[in-house]
Amino acid sequence: MTLKTITGSWNYPTRILFGPGRIRELPDACKKLGMKRPLLITDAGLKDNPIVLNTLRINKDAGLETAVFANIKPNPTGKNIEDGVIAYKYGKHDGVIAFGGGSGLDAAKAIALMVGQIRPLWDFVDEGDNYLRVIESGMAPVVAVPTTAGTGSEVGRCSVVVNEDTHEKKLIFHPKICPALVISDPELTIGLPPHITAATGIDAFVHCFEAFCAPGFHPMADGVALEGMRLVAEYLPRAYKDGKDIEARSAMMVAATMGAMAFQKGLGGVHALAHPLGGTYDKPHGLLNAVLLPYVVLRNRSALAEKMDQLSRTLHLAGKGYNAAGFDAVLKWILDFRKQLGIPNTLAEIGVPSDRIQEIGKMALADPSAGGNPIPLTATDYAEVFSKALKGDLSDKKAAA
Repeated sequence: MTLKTITGSWNYPTRILFGPGRIRELPDACKKLGMKRPLLITDAGLKDNPIVLNTLRINKDAGLETAVFANIKPNPTGKNIEDGVIAYKYGKHDGVIAFGGGSGLDAAKAIALMVGQIRPLWDFVDEGDNYLRVIESGMAPVVAVPTTAGTGSEVGRCSVVVNEDTHEKKLIFHPKICPALVISDPELTIGLPPHITAATGIDAFVHCFEAFCAPGFHPMADGVALEGMRLVAEYLPRAYKDGKDIEARSAMMVAATMGAMAFQKGLGGVHALAHPLGGTYDKPHGLLNAVLLPYVVLRNRSALAEKMDQLSRTLHLAGKGYNAAGFDAVLKWILDFRKQLGIPNTLAEIGVPSDRIQEIGKMALADPSAGGNPIPLTATDYAEVFSKALKGDLSDKKAAA
């Protein structure tokens, strides 16, 4: 049986309805969660897209009037969340449809959290026991509908939101911020252009990769991460080459969800740098991860020998013409894979300037993801990796920031 023919539903632990055409089950999903006037929240770029208009029509035909809030930036801000809460309350809505890529999903989850709170958003940043401040009874129910195969935010317990005053990306956390139900319909990703398919797809790979490499004992996360990386390696080039390849699109949606499941174990230096770079320069998160990956991998060489032996076997690199096993084979494969998918080699190529290297290094060290890096890095180390990624320096020597 191929993925092309698979439709299924499972709990792991989120309830997921997976398969082509399952968006038609959205009205029933909303009604089961008690929604009569849902608010569909998505990013501005999707507002008038046919997949949104068709979704609204499906709900309307089922007697479920649905409004839209789309004032969401590619990197959602605190102001976007505030505006969404106002729209939710003004429209007297009773639930949220989180629709889109990572930005739409993260914003929707944060809005659903905030509609019943009396504290400001930043009081729920993922630090200590801040999540205990949440008034759980005030949270709105959420159905998540991902339209990219990247972030896995549909099964995540955090929302990533930019604090515009500090340009920091903050993690807003609560165990119940995770949507109650996910509709994962690969047909919704068919219209993604190749460059977005590539960047979001490597984002899913990075989630799996960093989770797999994070220290600590979590064999379930490691197993999910390895299979997620195998799926990305096999199916992302197909989805990139032919956006209508529904089997490839299906596999990538599964891999993206697996990435978010796996990184419950932790992330690492790629995300520690991508978060401040995205918050400061407003660049796409997946693309930042895709560019940064080999530079962080190289910096972590000393801690990755055993992990890369296992990964090289999982990816069958020996059978793909890579002479060496282990670290060097994986690094070369990553570089070749990025090139195959049209990913730029340097941050400079995507418009990231070099004016705040030391500051970004300090912000990376302070990012929660830094705690999952295979080896402890200093702010200076992060600044050096950033500098190398700006210039395309893949030598083993440390770069001068």
